[in-house]
Amino acid sequence: MSLEARGSIAEIGPASDGLVQAPAAPSSAGQRKPGRRLRRSVAEWGIRLAIIAVALVAWQLMSGHILPTYAVSKPTDVAQTLGSTLASSSGWADIETTVEEFLFGFALGVACGLTLGIVLGTLPATGRILEPLIAAVNGIPKIALAPIFILFFGLGIWSKVAIAALGVGFVMFYNVFLGMRSVPVPLVNVIRMMGARPVHVLRYVIVPSLAQPILAGLKAGGPLAMLGVIAGEFVASFQGVGHELQQASSVLNASGVFSALVILVIMQLLINGLLSVFDLAVSRWLGLERH
Repeated sequence: MSLEARGSIAEIGPASDGLVQAPAAPSSAGQRKPGRRLRRSVAEWGIRLAIIAVALVAWQLMSGHILPTYAVSKPTDVAQTLGSTLASSSGWADIETTVEEFLFGFALGVACGLTLGIVLGTLPATGRILEPLIAAVNGIPKIALAPIFILFFGLGIWSKVAIAALGVGFVMFYNVFLGMRSVPVPLVNVIRMMGARPVHVLRYVIVPSLAQPILAGLKAGGPLAMLGVIAGEFVASFQGVGHELQQASSVLNASGVFSALVILVIMQLLINGLLSVFDLAVSRWLGLERH
């Protein structure tokens, strides 16, 4: 066995699991000064807030002079409408409905896509047969399937959950399915010959190989799940942020439209923040370096 192969195997796991552990190399991430990272983060957020402030000021100045007020409203009017929405019980009921639809749809899509990707990834012949069919179904616009889901599940939340799950499921499936192909089979065979149990193969080879595709699928699936929910609420719904957005658009209420968009942006920022924290925690647990 070559020295390179021995080195890669030695880094797989701790000695308590029956595998040899190589001396840990000093981490460059641990040598970074926390103060430098903090200053960089503060500077980045300062630039972001400055860009938002400039955009709001330009919007306020151009509304009614360069841009028609009935089409773009004004930041002050949007803020007033947003305050009224957040001060009402109906506004929070719409937000709660959209959040429930998103959470159920996202969780269902991740579970289905992850399971299907692992199953077809471990069965190459079945994967080659079914993958073109899955790609054909994925090519259908999800909004075109909304009326079918509404006929099956009605106007409640489950039709929106199904639409959201469909978009997330395909993204997660392809990420996991392709990730299964990148699992280093020679390394798996070598550590099995060295006496590694299946739990070692799973923990030290398969999970690290699939971590990046799964995390990427989660971050890409969040916006798609929200898009599916809002699209479903646009088509037919009694409640939800998308329903209020559609209602405001139908009566040319620009401040109501932008108020709903602000709520959606805030929700998406929170979702992305939570997924980023989860991404960072999992990456640190697996020892995957983040720059």
